[in-house]
Amino acid sequence: MTDNKTRAKRSFITLFSLPIVLSVIGLFFVFEASYVRSFGEYRDSFHYFKIQATWILLGTLIMVILSYVDYHKLYYGAFFLMLVNIFLLFLVLVPGIGTKVNGARRWIFGFQPTEMAKFSVIIYLSSWFITKERKRFFSFIILLGLLMFLIILQPDMGTAAILFSLSIAIYFLAGIELRYLLFLVPFSLLSFYMLAKSSPYRLKRLLAFFDPTIDPLGITYHINQILISLSNGGIFGQGFGASKQKHLYLPEAHTDSIFAIIGEEIGFLGSFILITIFIFLAIYIFRIAEQAHDRFGRLLCGGIFAFFCLQTTINLASMVHLIPLTGVPLPFISYGGSNLLLSFALMGIVLSIARSIKIR
Repeated sequence: MTDNKTRAKRSFITLFSLPIVLSVIGLFFVFEASYVRSFGEYRDSFHYFKIQATWILLGTLIMVILSYVDYHKLYYGAFFLMLVNIFLLFLVLVPGIGTKVNGARRWIFGFQPTEMAKFSVIIYLSSWFITKERKRFFSFIILLGLLMFLIILQPDMGTAAILFSLSIAIYFLAGIELRYLLFLVPFSLLSFYMLAKSSPYRLKRLLAFFDPTIDPLGITYHINQILISLSNGGIFGQGFGASKQKHLYLPEAHTDSIFAIIGEEIGFLGSFILITIFIFLAIYIFRIAEQAHDRFGRLLCGGIFAFFCLQTTINLASMVHLIPLTGVPLPFISYGGSNLLLSFALMGIVLSIARSIKIR
């Protein structure tokens, strides 16, 4: 009995510590990647560092609070949360309310409703699929289609892909009418083709994926700078502070492309260690999902596990040119408050579930 309690305590401490370790690593590299740009824009090399540090402190507080909240209470607020999120996704498209940056309208007062959409989808679908009722597939598709439509209008294809995959993962974990998922394969491929054809920018980005040399000063500039950064890192890296690409060569160096700077400075071995920490985090979340006492807890943890795996994999895969480049941040590492708070909040829910079980 004592051994079980000891293991549970150690596992809880590990689950609590890993997000903080990752965010501190991220904070260091946010400074490394941003101080040149930060000084040029604000005459303060620590501008982005200080903002990110504030988000980390706030995120840690949210994680602690949610770890003490009974996760079953989320069930009762799931529907309201989804309604609020749909309203915000409509609101961000309204000129004068939603802020437009680089051609995309994704922010309301510095907050991204799409990040809240990931949170609300995990909570809502987990509560919706507690019972295995039949004939839910088409209701599920209508809800998913509405969310995808609103997000693509921003446009934000990266988040739309994550939300779609996350929803399918929770539906799969729920085990409800799985045969219908086969119908989504041709539909998804057709939708992807139509979206690429309907937008010259998306089509160029897709062509750039297959041939990074077609427009080296235009559409393929970003991915080429990422690949240069990673190749400069080699096995052991250039050393802390020695990145050349952060000197305004690499776009979004402290946000979505931060892994390129990490790879350049600490090389393949350092990057491998960072990825290993993410793997350990995923394993611990999976263990909690496996041993949760009730279906709601298992679905919640399974959805959170899917979120971290999807978001991390998509970011890293786009960095090494395995998939087209997307604007998806690396959890706990990339600069930005919306995704950081989301990640900490989800870990708070995992810790709440962990409190209710004894980990083997």
